[in-house]
Amino acid sequence: MRSIRRQRLAVVLFVVAGAAVTLTFALLALRESVNLFYEPAKVVNGEAPVGVAIRAGGMVVDGSVVHDDTGLGVAFSLTDYRGNDFDVRFIGVLPGLFREGQGILVAGQLDEQRVFQANEVLAKHDENYVPPELHGIAEGGDGIDAQPG
Repeated sequence: MRSIRRQRLAVVLFVVAGAAVTLTFALLALRESVNLFYEPAKVVNGEAPVGVAIRAGGMVVDGSVVHDDTGLGVAFSLTDYRGNDFDVRFIGVLPGLFREGQGILVAGQLDEQRVFQANEVLAKHDENYVPPELHGIAEGGDGIDAQPG
C-alpha cells in the first residue's frame, strides 16, 4: 500500500513539474512575440521602452519625409497633432498609401537617441478608400483600365 501512494505522489509531482515547465516556456514565447502599441505622447514622454520591439502610430508630419540617396531609406516624423512628434527611420519599400498627413503604424524599436528604427510601416485608410485602379467604378465609369493581353 505504501508503494502505491509513493507511485501516485511521484506521478502527481511529475505532472505538476511538467505543467510548470510548459507554462514557463509558453510565457517566455508569448513575451517575445507581443508588440505593445504606443501613441506619440507616450513615445515622447519616455514611456516606450528602448531596444524592445513595439508598435507606434500617428500621422505623418507634413514636410518631414526625407529619402536618402539609396532610394530605400526614408526618415519622417509622426505626430498626434498635440505637440507630440517623434522621428522614424525606415529602410525598405513604403506602402502605396504612405504620404504626408496619412495615418501610419510602425513596428520596430527605439534606439538610444529615441529615434524609432522601423522594420515595418503600415498605412491606414478609412472605409471610403478605393484603390486607384477602381476609381472609374466608384465614379460610375467603366472601371479598370484594360490592357491588351
